[in-house]
Amino acid sequence: MASKAASKRALTPKEASLFKELLTLYETKQLKKGVKTADQILKKFPDHGETLCMKGLILAHMGQRDEGKELVKKGMRLDLTSHIVWHVFGLIQKGEKNYEEALKSYTQALRFDKDNMNILRDAAHLQTQLRLYDGLVETRHTLLKLRPTLRQHWTGLAVAHYLNGNLEQAKNVLEKYESILKNVPDYDVEHSETLLYHVRILEELGEYSEALNLLDTNAKERAIVDKTAIMEFRARLLSKLELSEAEHAWRVLIDHNSENHEYYKGYLSCKGLSLDEKSLEALKDLSSQLPKASVPRRLALTLASEDDFKNLARPYITSGLTKGIPSLFVDIKSLYSDQSKLQAIQDIVEDIRKEAETQSQTSDKSADPSMYVWTLYFLAQHYSFLSQHSHALEIIELAISHTPTLPELYMFKARILKRAGDLLGASRSMEDARLLDGQDRFLNTKSAKYRLRAGLVDEASTLLGMFTKKDAPSPGADLEDMQSLLYLLEEADAHRRNGKPNLALKKYLAVQKIFNEIEDDQYDFHGYCLRKFNINIYLNLLSWEDNLRSQPAYIKTAIRASEIFVAVHDDPKIATAASSGSQLTDAEKKAKKKAKKAAQKVQEEVKKPTATSSNEDKGLEPPTPKDDDPDGFKVLACSDPLEQAAKLLQPLTKLAKNNIEAWIAVYDVAIRRKKLLQAIQALNHARALDAENPELHLRIIHARKTASSIQPPSSVGSVFTEQLNEILTSEVSLDTYNSQFLQKHSTSPGAILACAKASQELGATREEVENTVFGILGEEVKLDVETAIASLSFLDSLKSPRKDELRASLDKKFELSTLFKPATELAALKESVLAPPASRETDGQVDTVI
Repeated sequence: MASKAASKRALTPKEASLFKELLTLYETKQLKKGVKTADQILKKFPDHGETLCMKGLILAHMGQRDEGKELVKKGMRLDLTSHIVWHVFGLIQKGEKNYEEALKSYTQALRFDKDNMNILRDAAHLQTQLRLYDGLVETRHTLLKLRPTLRQHWTGLAVAHYLNGNLEQAKNVLEKYESILKNVPDYDVEHSETLLYHVRILEELGEYSEALNLLDTNAKERAIVDKTAIMEFRARLLSKLELSEAEHAWRVLIDHNSENHEYYKGYLSCKGLSLDEKSLEALKDLSSQLPKASVPRRLALTLASEDDFKNLARPYITSGLTKGIPSLFVDIKSLYSDQSKLQAIQDIVEDIRKEAETQSQTSDKSADPSMYVWTLYFLAQHYSFLSQHSHALEIIELAISHTPTLPELYMFKARILKRAGDLLGASRSMEDARLLDGQDRFLNTKSAKYRLRAGLVDEASTLLGMFTKKDAPSPGADLEDMQSLLYLLEEADAHRRNGKPNLALKKYLAVQKIFNEIEDDQYDFHGYCLRKFNINIYLNLLSWEDNLRSQPAYIKTAIRASEIFVAVHDDPKIATAASSGSQLTDAEKKAKKKAKKAAQKVQEEVKKPTATSSNEDKGLEPPTPKDDDPDGFKVLACSDPLEQAAKLLQPLTKLAKNNIEAWIAVYDVAIRRKKLLQAIQALNHARALDAENPELHLRIIHARKTASSIQPPSSVGSVFTEQLNEILTSEVSLDTYNSQFLQKHSTSPGAILACAKASQELGATREEVENTVFGILGEEVKLDVETAIASLSFLDSLKSPRKDELRASLDKKFELSTLFKPATELAALKESVLAPPASRETDGQVDTVI
């Protein structure tokens, strides 16, 4: 069969020469000429598989993707023993991000040409992308044997051993590589990075003396050129060797960068001190020696206590207020975990305020009016943090009356109102800040964000459109292309609160898509970083990518999207109601039509011929597919919502182990998929994190009810029941367990709501459930706005006649909040928010005075 394929592959000398030319034309991106050359060969040899594949590859690069893929498949059928055919097919699959199949194609290609450098190199990149480090070592070893004179092949093999966990082998490869080097010039950056990588390996192996000798020798010989890296490595190694020079090394680093916390920790560690009160004197000495450095003074505040703290805190706070540092409160609020420090800070700042007011009343010329404003700003932040929203609002209003042209004051007023539950007022205040400087993108973004928080999605889109591309289908589409996680998360949450799960799910999944793209983007660095010898940074990149989905944005969207999928599984009517279109208002339908027309216009512009070269390489990546589900109806009504939810949550079981919300979401999906062992494992993980969590309480009751309904008993069911008995013994009735939990957490609003939901699940009467819910209004209950909204929503789901009664009580309890106002009053408030201020220009171009 092989000889038959080889005979089909044979070309006459003229066509063989043309085929070589075809390969050259492809490599040099002369695509149009490549197509003509391929046609010349195919005219005489129409069944030449390699030529068909090359023509298909070129067409794919030119944008004719479907036609190109068909030609490649046809070429493959004609010649399955050609390494070129398999290599081309692998390139097509790699362009489609199908890395596993691409690697299989490269493996097949290597069967017929085991020493092909290009294929081996591409295979190594795919093995790194897929984290197949055993195979990567073999591939890199083969590349080194073929081209031992190429420096990157040595470092590539060392990196492969390192990634595979064999540091000793990586060290041996680097030692061999360095021993055969000749005539390396001074200040060779590539050689410098390799030597630093060698030092890193020795440090991780615990061979500190050898690492220090290698570092010092090459630093003196000017072979290592990164001075900061030399100092950092040297300080760490001296510390680990417990040598006397370590203290000096860290001190040199502090002088080099006095704002690096790690340098101070290393310095104190060398003096035999940790970050406790014993380090205070050393930090005071550093503060006097480095008067401009803020880190030693800030660390001293963390370690100081009582009188020492007051003496150190006053100059630190005064300095920040004098300089007008807006982030001063954010800097020191971590100290508030100590009640005595909290009170001391409040006393200090109140004293500064009184002094400033006294100076202003006596017309003292030395008084600094800006310091007074920033003092009020700090106090507003302080009292808002303590949930004293009314007092904070009074102070920030005083600051605004003093300096009405400072955007930060309006911005924080918005935050106070948001925390108090007045989302519409917060949006209005943030818009006031934006109008002070209409050309500030940050203020524009913040105002749009607060409009989304208030549920004003269309109005937020209008604001965002001021700084997005004018030819984009919509501001949201442009922001999604730019991978704006802030926008996608906020709009998704806004749609969720507005009762539009389809649109919310659409945005949540857009965030997931961005994380997939970030994961794919690392592929290009597998070759680039080794070629440029950015080895240490490259290894840091791989480590970061391995933990990519531990980012808060991914965790939040995975949990929220899974909740929507679970809700649809439990009640398919949600998807039906969403797709009916009844939820769209006239204004939203009009905006939707407008966006659709804009999208069509953009597509027409794309189709128009341009002046670019016909040989332009459009790449192998498939074009962005047309979005045939812009409103998310199809994804909401998918046939396998639980499977989709499970895929989203799977990374969280490894990367968000300390997030109880993630484990509760995993339980919700697993128990409905009949994955009992996974469900009980999720419960155990959640219980280890917080055994008294209200949501966990609900799931334990749900699990007990599920266990009682498992029929027929199975080995898996038995294990599930046994482990559940360790959490909640079957001897205790669920009603008793629920009432005991309520008594234990009678002042927790979350626990009260959870017990009300549990009572409803256990068959309690509606009156009993309602009475439990109304327990959140108790005097000792520390009710927050979020739980209040959730309680009202729960009564709404029960179609309780007491919903309006609870709403009125909550409206009275949260005086500053607008969330519990009647619908008619809310509509009037929205109109007032969107109305332009009478006393200010509305074109968004007002200049700031300060």
